[in-house]
Amino acid sequence: MTHTPLNVLFLCTHNSARSILAEAVLNHIARGRFKAWSAGSHPRENQQPNPLGLQVLENAGISIDGLRSKSWDEFAHGDVPHMDLVITVCDNAAGEVCPYWPGQPATAHWGYPDPSAGEGTDAQKLEAFRQTLLALKRRLELLVSLPQDKVAKSLLQNTVRDLARE
Repeated sequence: MTHTPLNVLFLCTHNSARSILAEAVLNHIARGRFKAWSAGSHPRENQQPNPLGLQVLENAGISIDGLRSKSWDEFAHGDVPHMDLVITVCDNAAGEVCPYWPGQPATAHWGYPDPSAGEGTDAQKLEAFRQTLLALKRRLELLVSLPQDKVAKSLLQNTVRDLARE
């Protein structure tokens, strides 16, 4: 039996690190069950994905094709897929008033420290991104491995919020 993939939007403030990592990882491991995108509440003008994040993804064998920083406004209207699930991955975005999402998707907050905020050597900064990638990947693997009935749209809200405790 085939199922339509659930559309997942990952949100962060600038859409340069955590949300980009989450989008790439979920699309890499989704096994046709999910399709991921990412966006930011306030991406800077000419914002680009953090080069260290892209390097960590490539080092992990995860495609960076098509990754770009964008505003969440792109997903609030127009000819875009309706989201089934919206997950904030930074505390700033979690506290902001989100746009109206067509279709009333399930929502959850999975907070992660900003790997681009730390000081240190280039190797230490790269390691911060690697640790964030691993933490996201663990939680996303749990999501992907859930039985189909746990990700039914009617149960999705409680299921993804429970994963925040994992």
